[in-house]
Amino acid sequence: MFLNRLAIKNYRNYDEIELNTDHKVNIFIGPNAQGKTNLLEAIYVLALSKSHRTHHDKQLIRWNEPYAQLYAEVDKKYGLCKLSLSVTPQGKKAKINGLEQKKLSDFIGTLNVVMFAPEDLEIVKGAPGIRRRFLDMEIGQVHPGYLYEMTQYQKVLNQRNNYLKQLPGFPAATDPMLEIWNEQLAQYGSKIIKKRQSFLKKLQKWAEYIHSGITNDLEKLRVEYRPSIETGDPEEETILFERFMIKLKQMKDQEIRRGTTLVGPHRDDMMFFINDKEVQVYGSQGQQRTAALSLKLAELELIHEELGEYPVLLLDDVLSELDPYRQTQLIETFQDKVQTFITTTALDSVNMDKLSDAAIYHVKNGSVQDK
Repeated sequence: MFLNRLAIKNYRNYDEIELNTDHKVNIFIGPNAQGKTNLLEAIYVLALSKSHRTHHDKQLIRWNEPYAQLYAEVDKKYGLCKLSLSVTPQGKKAKINGLEQKKLSDFIGTLNVVMFAPEDLEIVKGAPGIRRRFLDMEIGQVHPGYLYEMTQYQKVLNQRNNYLKQLPGFPAATDPMLEIWNEQLAQYGSKIIKKRQSFLKKLQKWAEYIHSGITNDLEKLRVEYRPSIETGDPEEETILFERFMIKLKQMKDQEIRRGTTLVGPHRDDMMFFINDKEVQVYGSQGQQRTAALSLKLAELELIHEELGEYPVLLLDDVLSELDPYRQTQLIETFQDKVQTFITTTALDSVNMDKLSDAAIYHVKNGSVQDK
């Protein structure tokens, strides 16, 4: 997969720019707060229709402008795809090769990306919500229908929570309306859990292999999914549905007292272990950083395994955060295999000797110039 061209208009601090990005490595260099990350974010939004930095689409639109427009030409194994995404305060419109997509889920997955930024260390040591978001965004790229299921699940969850808040503190033995919400929650929730289990099983295989190479076989990384219902090994959806319903019945009184849903994918987590010790608690910062790096490199291989081609790699000011050994490991992984976009404040933080076919762009105050 190769991003040949990128054009943006009224996006963040950019008025209008067009870039030919048909190099294996594209480096955006410049001081902080000039717009380097905005360029990588634009590519990310074209892939997933949403930002990794904000939940508010209005923030993507240039100040005092009515809309933002993104465009990319992507060379895929089956041909050239032209992607267009317009962002307004009222919503988004997406086109593939000029044809408007009825659902954003039909647009997502045409361009696949893996982004690695310094804040990705939080995937390992941060709050569970960060890890759930990581799972949802990455699974959504490989299986766009997953995002639809997540949207439906969230709608049911919100409606169920509203209903729980209206119930008296001591409910009747049965409540027909609550049973309806339970069935709908378990229906979508079991599908989500099933896909998360399958995804993490595959990701674990690659992450363990890559981590072993980075650490010279001294450390073994294990990634575990921790759902809020007992699942054991990956199960059929029907079994997950039944266990979900049982757990909801067990938690009924507690949920009504608290007025919120305590069971489901919105409460799940994933854990990291190095040599059977929990990385979040006992791992050094170096181990946490290596675990995050292994996870991101595993994503590259998993997407290639699932889709038959590598995604585009986005490195947002991350090379300067890595010691020379880890930086070399990262570069050797993507060099000659994955098209990569890099942001940096200075070239001396990048091992240029390891890079081939690299283009350098200077970014200053919302303008981009070739070197």
